Amino acid sequence: MDDERDPGTPPAPPAGGVTPGVDRGDRLHAFRDDAITVTWSRRRCIHVAACVFARPDVFQPGRRPWVDVAQGDPGDVADTVLRCPTGALHYVRTDGGVAEPAPAANTIVVSRNGPVFVAADVEVTDESGAVRLVDTRVALCRCGRTANAPLCDGAHHAAGFRDAAALGDTSAVDDGDVAARPGTRLRIEPVAGGPLRVTGPFTLLGAGTGQAVAGARVKLCRCGRSANKPFCDGSHRAAEAAGG
Repeated sequence: MDDERDPGTPPAPPAGGVTPGVDRGDRLHAFRDDAITVTWSRRRCIHVAACVFARPDVFQPGRRPWVDVAQGDPGDVADTVLRCPTGALHYVRTDGGVAEPAPAANTIVVSRNGPVFVAADVEVTDESGAVRLVDTRVALCRCGRTANAPLCDGAHHAAGFRDAAALGDTSAVDDGDVAARPGTRLRIEPVAGGPLRVTGPFTLLGAGTGQAVAGARVKLCRCGRSANKPFCDGSHRAAEAAGG
């Protein structure tokens, strides 16, 4: 990418269904050498900078191109891409190296003052129930201000969203006989005007709190108003009634 204003390139249409790792309607930037190709979604990047901290020689904001995969061993570059918690970065090995793995377990992490980070075999639907994204790393908005719902777009910074990431009343989590559930895929469905409905086996953690709870069903707040964050307590209804 020679121009930071370049919107990127639409990926090739999938043979059927959804292209893994690509949000519906997104455009990607590709950075490649003969061993690895790294793709980046500007729309999904919220500048967590995990890649920059890990390999500043490869990922260097302000440089053009800002990703130079030739600066690192392809295995190290691949490992760094996997640190990206939003799924904005992905890689394809073209040297016969190991492909991106799916997480061994589905994990949902509530971040302090920020989004919910999901590391899982996950599919995200739209409000009609149609699948829009299949991925292994996703950041979900919980401040209610994103322009790319239900994904986080970094709007929580400007909104001044504050939450300590403590898990509220965990009776909101239904274990649903996790061990007996077939399959491992996590499904995230935004309810029209309401919360994010999560189904599938998962472990939910509050970042930095030491709290964790396992479950198979939960409704997560995405309006930012719940008094029982990160869980929905119906506050969206009062906000909607008040026109807010």
